[in-house]
Amino acid sequence: MKKNNLSRHLGLLGLASTGICSMLGASIYVVPFMIQRNVPGIGPDVLPAFLVAAMPAILAALAYSILASAMPRAGGSYIYASRGLNPYLGFVASFSQWFGLSIVIGVISYVIIPFFRDIATELSMPQLAVALDSGLIRVSLSLLLLWTFVYVNIRGVKSYERTVVPLMFLMFGLGAVVIVAGFLYNHQDFLNAVPTFTLPADTSVFSMSTFLAAAAILFSSFIGFDSIAQAGGEAKNPHSALPKAIAIAVFSVGGFYFLFTAAVYHAVPWQFIAQEAMSNDITAAGLLSYLLPSGWAILIVAGAAIALLNDLPAMILSVSRLMFAWAEDGIFPKSISKVSANHHTPINAIMGSGVMASIGILGSHFAGDFFLGIDIMVTSMLVNFLLMCITVVSLPRHNPELAREVKVITNRKVQLVIAISGIVLLTGFLGIHTYKDLTSNVEQWYFHSTPVWIIVMTIASLVYFKERKALEKSRVDTKTLFRQLPEE
Repeated sequence: MKKNNLSRHLGLLGLASTGICSMLGASIYVVPFMIQRNVPGIGPDVLPAFLVAAMPAILAALAYSILASAMPRAGGSYIYASRGLNPYLGFVASFSQWFGLSIVIGVISYVIIPFFRDIATELSMPQLAVALDSGLIRVSLSLLLLWTFVYVNIRGVKSYERTVVPLMFLMFGLGAVVIVAGFLYNHQDFLNAVPTFTLPADTSVFSMSTFLAAAAILFSSFIGFDSIAQAGGEAKNPHSALPKAIAIAVFSVGGFYFLFTAAVYHAVPWQFIAQEAMSNDITAAGLLSYLLPSGWAILIVAGAAIALLNDLPAMILSVSRLMFAWAEDGIFPKSISKVSANHHTPINAIMGSGVMASIGILGSHFAGDFFLGIDIMVTSMLVNFLLMCITVVSLPRHNPELAREVKVITNRKVQLVIAISGIVLLTGFLGIHTYKDLTSNVEQWYFHSTPVWIIVMTIASLVYFKERKALEKSRVDTKTLFRQLPEE
């Protein structure tokens, strides 16, 4: 029997919940509104930018579905690219993903605390609200939340599924309250409720560069479905369940995003959102609290906190399986592949991902702006999705045996249309996002996400080549290793 064995207990609902819970949270309650600070001038064009952002995400999701149906193993993107493109590029794609998502796990842990602050404010507890804004308390509570969900992941996928599925339905239910409330109120209602705010004239001017920069950031809202692929080693009926779960996650969350964002901007003038974003960390729940009775406002803020909390177990599962897959192949220290005998989970990989996420918490705090973590994630995932699309193109030539295992979208011409369209759009988004990052005015060079990403990937590459050389010295047939799927 294979020493390191994961157990296939995740069904379609658990897989879809993994993707949905990874996508919802900060992406829906924070990013569409804080975008007014990160991309000044986007103004009333957030919704159209959202639609444009969805296009490359859908193409990447289709590419993932094609590859997942042929290679259902833990470590998803690493397995796909290492077997279908190139081992090193597979590592680049997956390490980029691991680093970006691990950092954003820390970001999410950090931005949860302002939701608790908003609850304290609504409950007329100003001293507690002020305390939750203090640096030491915010960082300490963020770390506590993070490591609580690290522990949940260590306990096993059955306990994990029992946690995320009910919370997924609760997220949709409380989010629906926001949608209904947002469309019940309009800008005049808001002006009546906040007489100190005078609606300025709309002097916004459409800028294509600003619009595309915002779309590149909003693209981050669709990141998360890829976590389904990383759980491929624990999925029941993976050849069909993985593509179905990806489709369910992308299209259900995409529609929900648009309705949710439209509802908030329907009730609250974008000018007010932009003004507040420049000086405060704002959320959808906090914005609607100006209009809603106190009880409903508290409920919605609590729902937002739950949505953010539920991001954590799903994303920790995702990134830890990447580390596990590297170690299983021998390109990362073998100790990382250790599986708990009791819970059948990769305990060291989960702990390692928790450490990186803790760095994300500290980075968000000392940078003074959590969008640094979001920017790093966007860079990382654009690279990852781009390489997945390239893998769809290269798979039949590089590994025809695995190409014959594709179970969805089997028509080669359709595959090429999807992949090439994805390559074009994702390359464009990556160029726009990189240009915006490098030309932004920041206090220190390390507040630019691009050089941080390059430095981290350089260090990771050194680890890869060191471990790859050790494999070859031990006379492992690396050519065969990187053509076959790992044993189960």
